[in-house]
Amino acid sequence: MKKSFLMLLLVAMSASLVFGTGTKEQAAASGDGSTTIRWAYWGSGQRVTISQKAIDLYQSRHPNIKINPEVSGGAGDHFVKVDTQLAGGNGPDIIQMGGNIPDYKDVLLAFEPYEGTLINTSVIDPSALASGTIGGKLIGISTGVNMPALVYNKSMVERIGAPLPKTSMTYAEFKDYLTVLKSKLPGGVYPMQDIGVLPTNSTPFGYWTRFNGTPLYKAADASTAVKASDAQKYLELFADYRKNGLVPPPDVAAGFAENNADSSAVIAGKAVIGFLYTNQLAGYQNATTDELAMIELPGAAATKALWQAPSQFYTINKDSKNIEETVKFIDFLVNDPEAALILGSDRGASASSLARSAGSASAADQKVLDYMQVAGPHSSLETDHVPNDTEFNSTLYLIYQRVAFGQITASQGGQQIYDLLTRLIKK
Repeated sequence: MKKSFLMLLLVAMSASLVFGTGTKEQAAASGDGSTTIRWAYWGSGQRVTISQKAIDLYQSRHPNIKINPEVSGGAGDHFVKVDTQLAGGNGPDIIQMGGNIPDYKDVLLAFEPYEGTLINTSVIDPSALASGTIGGKLIGISTGVNMPALVYNKSMVERIGAPLPKTSMTYAEFKDYLTVLKSKLPGGVYPMQDIGVLPTNSTPFGYWTRFNGTPLYKAADASTAVKASDAQKYLELFADYRKNGLVPPPDVAAGFAENNADSSAVIAGKAVIGFLYTNQLAGYQNATTDELAMIELPGAAATKALWQAPSQFYTINKDSKNIEETVKFIDFLVNDPEAALILGSDRGASASSLARSAGSASAADQKVLDYMQVAGPHSSLETDHVPNDTEFNSTLYLIYQRVAFGQITASQGGQQIYDLLTRLIKK
């Protein structure tokens, strides 16, 4: 027992020597009236460069503030370092967090007392705020987000003389638009890929269930709102698209794995519209000389069925001695248009409409920002993931394909999806 305690003491002393520079700098800075804020994050290369440029800009505006970055190469090293600092009572002011933010809820500061005064959260998309709200408290401000979207080949639409799609459409308007495309496209090219054959097919299905008002899973009471009849409606929607030639027949659709741009029907020139996440746009654009653009999935404007997947979070150590100045600096990182131009989308596309108004030097990033300006307000908190969701995704794919190839009816498929959901929830 004594030996273990001695080892812990030695570790704490070592941590103080290795990680104590921020405290020394703070003490030294107090003599000249300045405040030092310690910002711990992980990353390398471009992230370090742009983060320092943002720091330089902030310090030029606030000469009495010094920002001390504490950078780790990867998330693993970052959290080992931060955990040691927190255990020794010497944690940084700002701690970059990922999806593990709930694990740190007891050591992080709630932002609510500072909203509207030191930080403007009114311009941040609601679902981005919701993703950083744990246990009813806003403890993380999103550094950036990714969102589901439909990508379309703008150049092809223009070549065939069809009108460009509206960014927001109802399902009825969307079907009408697909029908217009079909009337102008050559044989063998389809208005939209069949998103049921995506390797991540549970994502568009999850979107549709949110649109339908029947989200897939609620972790609080381990339940699903989806009934067999709801799943049947989804399968019938795409059966109707297939029947009318708005998506490829199943044997053609199966030829495109849709794992990435290289296996995409859109990039191959066989479909006008496809599905992706916003952070994939640049990669898809690099794979074709045609110009690509994005629109929402149908119905999002009316139902807020879209969601934002947070990249990372800015959080504050609740024991920070510089809380107010730290909150102000995070407000700068998140909302300031000049900071947004510097930081770009390295930590995800901005969830702040104020920051997005600055635009971007990258054409692809600018399209993401334009999309986010419309789609961001049409989002809500992401639905809880179905337990054993890898199995759910792969089995949902098989059920969808059985319906597509006529092996089972949409009614039978809907029942199988419901049985799958309830089995995985109870598993």
